[in-house]
Amino acid sequence: MFNLINIYPLLPYPFKVVAATGKGFILNSIRYDKYTDRMVEEALSRESWTPLQWKNWQEENLSRVLHQAAHEVPYYRRHWELKRRNGDRSSIELLENWPILTKDLLRANPQLFISDKANKNSHIVEHTSGTTGTPLTIYLSKNAVRKWYALAEARWRNWYGFSRHDRWGIIGGQMVTHFSRTRPPFWVWNSSLNQLYLSSYHLSQKNIPDYIEAIRQHRLVYLLGYASSLATLAQFAIELNIPMPKLKAVISNAEPLYSHQRETIAQAFKCPVYNTYGLSENVCAASECALGQMHLWPEVGVIEIIEDECDAPVKPGDVGRVICTGFLNETMPLIRYQVGDRASLADGSNSCPCGRHMPILGDIEGRMDDIVLTPDGRRVGRLDPVFKSNMPIREAQIIQESLTALVVKFVPADGFTMRDRLEIVERLLDRVGPMEIVLEEVKHIPRSTNGKFQAVRSNL
Repeated sequence: MFNLINIYPLLPYPFKVVAATGKGFILNSIRYDKYTDRMVEEALSRESWTPLQWKNWQEENLSRVLHQAAHEVPYYRRHWELKRRNGDRSSIELLENWPILTKDLLRANPQLFISDKANKNSHIVEHTSGTTGTPLTIYLSKNAVRKWYALAEARWRNWYGFSRHDRWGIIGGQMVTHFSRTRPPFWVWNSSLNQLYLSSYHLSQKNIPDYIEAIRQHRLVYLLGYASSLATLAQFAIELNIPMPKLKAVISNAEPLYSHQRETIAQAFKCPVYNTYGLSENVCAASECALGQMHLWPEVGVIEIIEDECDAPVKPGDVGRVICTGFLNETMPLIRYQVGDRASLADGSNSCPCGRHMPILGDIEGRMDDIVLTPDGRRVGRLDPVFKSNMPIREAQIIQESLTALVVKFVPADGFTMRDRLEIVERLLDRVGPMEIVLEEVKHIPRSTNGKFQAVRSNL
């Protein structure tokens, strides 16, 4: 947020705090209002609804959104006008009759997806992080933003025993200090949000003691951040034998949380580690309950899981493309939006011993461009078991250079041996079949421009 302000990197730290706090004041006024606490309580009360109540509620909201999009959104209105001129009388009330919306189309023509009735003077513009280097521009209404943050307050903070009024930290991709900085602080305090924003670009063995001391001095209650950054912080703390400050929980967001990362974070922080799933487009979200189930937030929208090769639904429990229709954003309603992730819906009745009858998101394999394509035509995700916690490496990245070859870049930890090299190759071959595996030892694996870590990268 600060790299757009040219003067910010030149400011002394106390003035950076003032600038961050001012920005936080603006964000607070956008995200929360006098109705927030009421919306939080309403969201919590809905969690006891039966599956039938949720089904009826979603059907009512889906009908509303489809009707609005067909008549008020230029892209969809033209789509249905053309179908009618061609003699197609299929119902707009059935979701399966709508086209699947790709990111490329939305990226190229964002204005075509803004409702005619939207207040164009009060848009909130959100730019997605752009993992592939091509971010999207999303237009949100204030109402949508406040509903989203009320749900986050209920289903992230409330579930884990804290609130937005607690002191918290985040490790993210904002440039809170210049990347070339070699001495602390590698963070900035935002008193408006009670937030310590820690840079994801300065995590090194040399700097880790400073990060941990900052968490301690700012008396943080919980920590949220990229899974890769949290795991890096935790791994270095373990290697340096530095005790972590006591936290209520650590929450992973914005990246897949792999099992070996969860184990490392839990070992270092000695507190619960929770996973979350959300999108800047505000069309889908999920959070992990205390029993480890990822519950979708039905108020945000409808989720479909469809086949990779066609637009048919997958079998219950199978992995496929994630397609979302959002309910919250009346300014830019997105219908059957292909978010770019692959996942599954848990097979069953959505029952969970936690008592919430909200749909359960099963396996999240990550982004469609983070999948290895094998010579025999399989799409292989969730390769994290290759680097499970007993493997002495700090981090690793798998790069698919061709249909028959993988390059594994890795940063070794103390104790890494030739036997571990052979183990990595063997574990990969067990999963992808006969392919050429090239191991490349490196000192650091670069992050993308938003600070995120791409565990699997395909150059196909």
